Amino acid sequence: MSSPGIPKEQRTAYQRWELDSFDAPKEIESAVILPTAAQLERLHQQAHEEGYAAGHREGSARAAAETLRLQQILAALAEESRQFDQRVADELLGLSLRIAKQVLQQALKLRPEVIVPLVNEVLGQLPLARQRACLILHPEDAALVRLALGERLGQSGWDIIENAEISRGGCRLEAAECEIDASLERRWQRVTAAVGAEHAWIE
Repeated sequence: MSSPGIPKEQRTAYQRWELDSFDAPKEIESAVILPTAAQLERLHQQAHEEGYAAGHREGSARAAAETLRLQQILAALAEESRQFDQRVADELLGLSLRIAKQVLQQALKLRPEVIVPLVNEVLGQLPLARQRACLILHPEDAALVRLALGERLGQSGWDIIENAEISRGGCRLEAAECEIDASLERRWQRVTAAVGAEHAWIE
């Protein structure tokens, strides 16, 4: 092994062919510490859990928003259905009242004598049987009542006043202590009020 301090041209043939020493100091590189398999597994598990949590939060938020939207749609549909049902019910009620009115009008034309039971009922509501009263009727109904109740009216002293403004099938009774409105319009009003409707009787 040649001496490192002898110049190459001054070395012997043997020295010139002798390899330099491999013992020259070399810079030792800094050691790189690689993660272990367990550490890699923990990192992988942590990343998985964080990704799952983030995805779950996002999914939950989307699901909550979609649920709220569906609830709003269902509430709107329910309200629309309720309004539709109410409209149908109102229309059916109105139709029923119109039909009932037509049937009643036709019945009064076919059987005008139905005024007699009504007058009897009204007279029966007087507080005193002997109380003087005034019975207001349509002229055509007045003729029927005189024919059917003439004797009773004469004995009681009740007067009949004809008024063409009173619709056929109705009457009014006026006495000192009371007044009874049994006109067709008033009775119809009571019927429609009982079913929660406003449907005036208009001839």
